[in-house]
Amino acid sequence: MNKAIVVFSGGQDSTTCLLWALKKFDEVVAVSFDYGQRHQRELDYAKEIANQLNVAHHVMDLSMLGQITANALTRDDIEIEEGENYPTTFVDGRNHLFLLMAGIFGKQIDAKHIITGVCETDFSGYPDCRDTFVKSMNVTLNLSMDENFVIHTPLMFLTKAETWKMADELGGLDFVRYNTLTCYEGIVGDGCGECPACKLRARGLDEYLAEKGDASDE
Repeated sequence: MNKAIVVFSGGQDSTTCLLWALKKFDEVVAVSFDYGQRHQRELDYAKEIANQLNVAHHVMDLSMLGQITANALTRDDIEIEEGENYPTTFVDGRNHLFLLMAGIFGKQIDAKHIITGVCETDFSGYPDCRDTFVKSMNVTLNLSMDENFVIHTPLMFLTKAETWKMADELGGLDFVRYNTLTCYEGIVGDGCGECPACKLRARGLDEYLAEKGDASDE
């Protein structure tokens, strides 16, 4: 069976990837991670979205990551800002660990395809969102377990506007807009409108809706 795992946070990008996977694979499983993030609502919304889409959903405990890293996503006392080298929202090793755990789980349930919503076009400069990292991780997974996993990154080279377009083409524009949690302040839908994640999301949506409107006028 053509079976896939989606690394799933319940945000815009991973939900768009989940919709994409449901069109591409015979069976899809969503996997979320509790890594000590300060907004546990993220996991609640991930579960709710998976239920609405009738997708099996698993949550893995990776809380030790929050215990050994210092960043704005796992610590309330660190401000969300640009930082010296990376934004303070960068979590060391997060995507590496997520993909590793997804691969281990995938081997147990015979799922050879792993989907993640990382992107190096409209992103914050995180090194573990780059195409080179994902390709390297794919090789490492296969060598470490003697498997033939394929890591898919459908959003890797898309702008946020193009990601919204993909959601629309998959029939999920409103679903993604109103049901996902991207906001660093833990506010669902369009979010707080002020944090970097909300600004990027809103800018992309505005660009796409403007483009869509222009196209419909032609």
